Amino acid sequence: MNPKNRRVFLLQLASASTAVTAGGLLPSAQAQAADGPAPEAFEHAEAERAHGPMRFEHGVASGDPLADRVILWTHVRRARSDRPVLLRWEVSLDARFRRVVSAGWVKAGPDTGFTAKVDATGLRPGQRYFYRFRTLLAVSPVGITRTLPAEGVEKVKLAVFSCSNYPAGYFHAYGEAVRQGAEYALHLGDYIYEYGADGYASEDAAALGRTVRPANEILTLDDYRQRYAQYRSDPDLKQLHAHLPMIAIWDDHEIANDAWTAGAENHDDATEGDFGQRVSAALQAYHEWMPIRTADLADLRQINRSFDFGGLLSLHMLETRLQGREKPVDFVELVNPATASEALARLASPSRQMLGADQQAWLTGQLQASDATWQVLGQQVLMGRMEFPVSILQALNPSDTSPEAQAASVQAITDYLTAKATAAANPAALTPAQQALLNPQFNPKLGYNLDAWDGYPAAREILLGTAAALGKRLVVLAGDTHNAWHSHLTLMDGTKVGEEFATPGVSSPGLEEYLTTIPPAQTAAIFRGVIDTLRYCDTARRGYLMMEFTPQAATGRWYLLDTVKSTRYGVSLDHTATFPA
Repeated sequence: MNPKNRRVFLLQLASASTAVTAGGLLPSAQAQAADGPAPEAFEHAEAERAHGPMRFEHGVASGDPLADRVILWTHVRRARSDRPVLLRWEVSLDARFRRVVSAGWVKAGPDTGFTAKVDATGLRPGQRYFYRFRTLLAVSPVGITRTLPAEGVEKVKLAVFSCSNYPAGYFHAYGEAVRQGAEYALHLGDYIYEYGADGYASEDAAALGRTVRPANEILTLDDYRQRYAQYRSDPDLKQLHAHLPMIAIWDDHEIANDAWTAGAENHDDATEGDFGQRVSAALQAYHEWMPIRTADLADLRQINRSFDFGGLLSLHMLETRLQGREKPVDFVELVNPATASEALARLASPSRQMLGADQQAWLTGQLQASDATWQVLGQQVLMGRMEFPVSILQALNPSDTSPEAQAASVQAITDYLTAKATAAANPAALTPAQQALLNPQFNPKLGYNLDAWDGYPAAREILLGTAAALGKRLVVLAGDTHNAWHSHLTLMDGTKVGEEFATPGVSSPGLEEYLTTIPPAQTAAIFRGVIDTLRYCDTARRGYLMMEFTPQAATGRWYLLDTVKSTRYGVSLDHTATFPA
C-alpha cells in the first residue's frame, strides 16, 4: 500500500472506530456535573432525525495550547438543512472516552460557516488528551492534542511549516512530521493561496486532481470559506490536525500576495473592490477555520501572542503583514537612476515599520518578562541578511528569465565571487574593476527580496538590538520563500545576536522554478558564497523543519521530499544545525 493510500485508510479506520465506541449523545456523569446538558439538546436531536445525519467532512483540529487549556475545532453541517448544529465536545485521558475530564456544548451555524471552536479548560500541563465532537446520530473522528509542558521540561519538538499550495502538489510534509514524532505544529503562513484555477503554480493541478475551488481568485467571505474547506479535505492536513495542536500565524496569501497594511501586489481596487473589505472577509474565514484563540472579535488583525513552554522556550508569534507593515519599496526604483535616491531614502528611513510601534512595544515587554532559556520568534519572512551586490541584482532581472539573461547573471556572480576570493587570497592582485565590485560605495549590497526584513532594515535593527540589549538567546523561525535556510542574525555592525531557521514550503515551488538554467547545487553555492551570514540552504526541494529545544541547544533538522507531484515519494534528513545555549 503506497503512503497516500495508507494515510487515507488510517483516517477511515479512525472514523469507523470512533463510531463504534462513541455511545449516545449524553456525556459521562462527571462531565454532566461540570456543565449540565444544553436546554436545546432534545430540539436539536429531533431536527437531526428530520434532516438527516451530520457530516464531519473536514475532521477535527486543536491549537493554541496553554498549560491548562487548548482550542478544539471542527466543521459540521446537516445533510439537508442549513440550521445550526448543537455539538457535544469531550476531552478524555483515554481514546474510548471512559475518563472524560472536560466537556461542554457548542454550536456550528451559518454565521461561522458551520465551524465550531471551543476553549477546553481545566487540563493538566504536558498531558496528551483525546477529544471529539458528537451529536445524536454522528460523531467526529477522534483527535489527539497536548497542553504546554510544566516548568522544568527538558525537550520540546516543533514541526515548522509554511507555504502549502494545494494545486502545486501533495501535502506529504504534514504526514511525515506526524510520523517523525513532533509534539506541536507551527504554521508560519501561506496555509492557503488566493489565486484562481489558472493562477500561480497550477500547471499540474488538473493532472493531480487538485484544481482549486472556487475557480476564481478568492475575494469574498464565501470564496475564502470554500478555499479553506478544500484545503482541509486533504488527508495529510487532516492527519496533522488530528494528531498535533497547531500554533499558526498568517502571511500574505491568506489575504493576497505581498499584502501590507493598506493594499497588496495582487489586489486592484478598481476591479476587485475595496481592499479593507477583502481583508475583513479573509480574516473572518481564517479565524473560523483555524484552531486559534481569537483575542478580540472587534479587531481580527490583532493575532500576535506568546506561548511559554515550561520555561524552556517562550514562543512569540508576530504579525508582519497588516498591523504595521509599510508599503514595500520596489527594487526597480532602487536601480533606476531617476528614482534611486528617493527609494533608498524610504528604504533606510529610521521610522520605517514592519511590525508597527505597538507590536514592537508588546514584543519588547514579552522579551523582558520571560526568563525562558530560548526566546523564539514565530514569523513569516526571512530576517537574515540576504543581501547581494547591485552588480548581481541588476543582472538578475525577474522580468527576464531567458537563457541569455540567466547567462548574464551567472557571469555577474562569477565576477563578484572571483573578486572576493582574490581579495581573501592576494589583495594586491585585485584589478581596478574587481576593486570597484568590492567597494560598497560603487557596488552597494541590497536585499534581493524587499518583501522580507531586508526591505525594513531599521525595524530589523530595532528588534535585533532589543534582544541583544536584553541578553536573550534568540531563535527566529521563518517561512515564505519555499526554500530551506539557516543564517546567523547580525546587527549592522556585524555583531551576532541569534540564529534563523527557515522552513521550506510544503508544496509551493522554489528558486528552481525561476533559475532554470542553473543547477540547484550551483544556486546554493552562489548564495553561500555571496552571503557571509548564510550557513545552509536548499533551493530545490519541499519539506518541513523539525526544531528541537533543550536547555543545552536549539537544533534544526530539515526533512526534504524528492517530489510533491506523485503519491509515491521519498523523504530524507538533509541537514542538521545546532545553536548552543
